[in-house]
Amino acid sequence: MGNIAKRHKLILEQLKQDGYVKVQELSQILGVSEVTIRKDLKQLESKKMLYRSHGSASNLSSIISDKHIDVKEKMFMEEKLRIAKAANILLEPNDKIIIASGTTLFAFANEINAIDNLTVITSSVKVSLALCYNPNIEIIQLGGIMRKNSVSVIGHYAENILDSLSCNKLFLGVDGIDLDYGLTTSDMSEARINQQMIDAAQKIIVLTDSSKFGKRGFCKICDVNKIHHIITDTNAPAHIIDMMREREIEVTLV
Repeated sequence: MGNIAKRHKLILEQLKQDGYVKVQELSQILGVSEVTIRKDLKQLESKKMLYRSHGSASNLSSIISDKHIDVKEKMFMEEKLRIAKAANILLEPNDKIIIASGTTLFAFANEINAIDNLTVITSSVKVSLALCYNPNIEIIQLGGIMRKNSVSVIGHYAENILDSLSCNKLFLGVDGIDLDYGLTTSDMSEARINQQMIDAAQKIIVLTDSSKFGKRGFCKICDVNKIHHIITDTNAPAHIIDMMREREIEVTLV
């Protein structure tokens, strides 16, 4: 299909139908080279009609708006439970871990049943409340300004505490994952404290359901190559999972 306008129309129709498009598939459908498709996507992105990602593109509607934690808790509940159970297996005796805020992280906290010593540093009040009755868990609740949407703390008091800590693992939630743009969240202060958590941890483990792939939050947390392991559900886009594994990121599908 040599006509640019027709190609662009078909690309946008495919995008509207599926939410994302892949360069390789478009090349086969339209009978043009992948180089041509990439040029088409670049032109459409310049017109603010889509977002390009590595080997694909997604809708502009992929920018995520902030939602209250009570709303998020009711979404993808079964997937979050499976992710939480898989994350619990990664815990080892005497671990010192950071648990960030978010509904998948709260589900993870509810699955932790430590029989050996475990130290948990968290910004999430809900995570602390879920763990506080276990005698084998020492909790360090970060302090600061309460962010009501996530029922967690933000600000320089929490960041200063993290500056003085070094932990085995960070369990991190995100609002969006884009291979080119990176990991994102919907709040600037949340992104900042997440960055401090990353600096304080030896291993970064992302817990997220598949709906976050190809999406972008308002604020960038870090590049994808900063993370070591991601646990997600089996509905995650296969081509993105393959590219993550090619970058030597461990992926667990549940």
